[in-house]
This record gives sequence, C-alpha cells and structure tokens, in this order.
Amino acid sequence: MRAIILAAGRGERMRPLTDVMPKPLIKVAGKALIEYHLEKLAAVGVTQVIINHAWLGQQLVDYLGDGSRWQLEILYSAEHPVALETAGGIANALPLLGNEPFWVINGDIWTDCDFSLLPKTLDHGVLAHLLLTDNPAHNVKGDFGLAGTKVALSGDKTYTYSGIGLYHPLLFNTLEIKPTPLGGLLRQIIAKDQVTGQLLMAQWTDVGTVQRLALLEQQLR
Repeated sequence: MRAIILAAGRGERMRPLTDVMPKPLIKVAGKALIEYHLEKLAAVGVTQVIINHAWLGQQLVDYLGDGSRWQLEILYSAEHPVALETAGGIANALPLLGNEPFWVINGDIWTDCDFSLLPKTLDHGVLAHLLLTDNPAHNVKGDFGLAGTKVALSGDKTYTYSGIGLYHPLLFNTLEIKPTPLGGLLRQIIAKDQVTGQLLMAQWTDVGTVQRLALLEQQLR
C-alpha cells in the first residue's frame, strides 16, 4: 500500500511562519504536522510514502530524509518552477505511485483518525473514496453530500472533504502536468456516480491559519 502526502503549497494564510518553512513542517505539540501522518501510515503497514514539494521543498527532504525513522521509504516528487496544485501534483507523482489505489493525505491537516479504519480497495467502477467530516466554522456550506455510501454534489446535509481519500491512478493518468486543483476533478466524477465516501469519526483540523494552529496547540497540550 502506498500513500502520497501533499506538501507543495505555499501556505499564504500561515505567513509569516511559512515564509521560512513549508507548512507541513510547522510543529504542533512539539511535532511537525507531517510527522503525525507518517507515524499513522507506518502503524498500519504502509511501506512507501511519496511526498510532493515545491515551496522550500528541500527543507522537507532534509528534515524527513529517507523515512527510515518511521520504518518507511519516503520518495519525493519535486514540482518546479511552480506548485502544480493538488490534482496536478498527484499526476506528476504517478510514476512513483504505481497501478493500485493509493491514499492521498493533505499535509496541512491534523487528525486523530485511526488509519486502520481507512479502506484499502475501491468498489468496481469507483475512482475515489473520500473521508468527509462535519463542517468547520470556516466552511459552513460544506463541499459534498452523502447518500448512503455514495458522495453527491449536494444534499439535505453537506460535509467537508477532510483531505483524506483513497484514489485510483486511472483518475489522474490522462491529466496534463500543469497546475490543476482536485476539487473540479472530483466534481466531474461525483456527477458520474464514481465516488464513494464515509464520515470521519475523529477529531480533525484544517490547520490553514495561524489562529487555527494556536487553537490546535492549546487543545493538544
């Protein structure tokens, strides 16, 4: 099983912290955000993790190394001269991800989710399985609905995409290697009934601002 941690963003809303380091290396409760993910992935038997990077990416390489500290093999997918956004970054990393479904995890979230509960396979004809969470204050309208096990574009109740999902490489293998957000691509395949989902029954924070970082630090300590 492989996973890719998305770590290439500039983190504009986290400035000035992100002026000097990539957002996934920002520490909360004494540990870099990305380290929480690596620990969880190693604990459930993932052996290879791909990390894409752009802004100050060499710091990620220098800090995380080859992954042996977590009994992982870390491979890096560099994006130059600009970050390729979420879908573009995954498409760029496809040669490292293989032909089987892989987990995608945003590098700037924190969760106490038990990764052993994440699915390892996709249903026939399904290209992605998303973990959705209750809408936080900064995204009260949500992103998607959930009708049974299928993700919908809308619904009586909507949820926020947690930044954690299982994806099939077929979703990305025809994309041009250029800046491409994941949201639009997901909406296309949701409309075709090709996305399943489940609720994330865990604490979750999108560490997108200095204020949210401070609140998470307070909670964890």
